[in-house]
Amino acid sequence: QVQLVESGGGLVQAGGSLRLSCAASGRSFSSYAMGWFRQALGKERDIVARISRSGGRTYYADSVEGRFTISRDNAKNTVYLQMNSLKPEDTAVYYCAAAPRYYYGSAYITDYDYWGQGTQVTVSS
Repeated sequence: QVQLVESGGGLVQAGGSLRLSCAASGRSFSSYAMGWFRQALGKERDIVARISRSGGRTYYADSVEGRFTISRDNAKNTVYLQMNSLKPEDTAVYYCAAAPRYYYGSAYITDYDYWGQGTQVTVSS
């Protein structure tokens, strides 16, 4: 069992930056691929970025490529999402998730077995 707790959300002006953290409890954090998803009001939950178990491979949604960076520190059981050049359309609840069955993670919600409670990110124009 893995428990995930996100932090770092908040209100920021367009063009600003935020860094989200997701701390995992339990064992074997390095055996889970990790992902960040987001869900805007009235919309579906979509993948933002994912990272392989070792951290050597990362993947991004087209909408955030070049602006967001996912990383992980397996010694600290933590995955991060650095968000730069934020836009109002980035406003959403951001969730981290763990995918123990996939080395590189997945773009599909159903492939993630553990989820955090989410953290709100609001970007004002």
